[in-house]
Amino acid sequence: MINVRRANERGHAERGWLRSFHSFSFADYHDPKFMGFQDLRVINEDYIAGGQGFPTHPHKDMEIITYVVSGELAHKDSMGNSTSIKPGEVQRMSAGTGIQHSEYNNKKDQDTHLLQIWILPEKKNIEPSYGQKNFADSYKKNDLTLTVSRDGRDGSVKMNQDVDLYVAKWAEGKSVDFTPRPGRSAWLQVVKGELTLNNLKMENGDGAAINGESRLQMLSKGPAEFLLFDLP
Repeated sequence: MINVRRANERGHAERGWLRSFHSFSFADYHDPKFMGFQDLRVINEDYIAGGQGFPTHPHKDMEIITYVVSGELAHKDSMGNSTSIKPGEVQRMSAGTGIQHSEYNNKKDQDTHLLQIWILPEKKNIEPSYGQKNFADSYKKNDLTLTVSRDGRDGSVKMNQDVDLYVAKWAEGKSVDFTPRPGRSAWLQVVKGELTLNNLKMENGDGAAINGESRLQMLSKGPAEFLLFDLP
């Protein structure tokens, strides 16, 4: 069964410097039908204005993934990390017993477009940790690139949950089949372009909750970018 969550059905928040679209309930947006999906708790599509961002704030017991679509995001945290996240990269932060961090768009002349993803952890109260990697070359070579996983296989970033996150950035039309692990669920989030998922049309910002499907066929007639979560 596939349940499509259309982009225009998401929650929406405007703060002047921030435009945010919520696939699931978040902050002041509450929808009891969309509190998350399996261990996937948050997918926010954010547009941060130049020179603006989130001041230092806390997190605890959450796996946080940042995926920058365009622009650049400066990151600083209480673990001593001070870095910048660019398109092609995936960042993972395990908040564990507690961290503080800030996120800013230091480019004053352009917005930063990103996806902020929260996943419930497999274990609580672990030591906080951080991981970041550039997958740009892999995106060019592979139809689907494994970017985050529990065991860090195939060069992916390790996380504290049995979730596999695949990224696809297709420069041209393709048809790709994916077989979820038995007994698992999946979520597909379209970032850019149009594609069909098992003959269901999906567009920019659309997401899909997937249960009980033994085969997923993703077909695009042109460029497309999307994230695919294989979930317990």
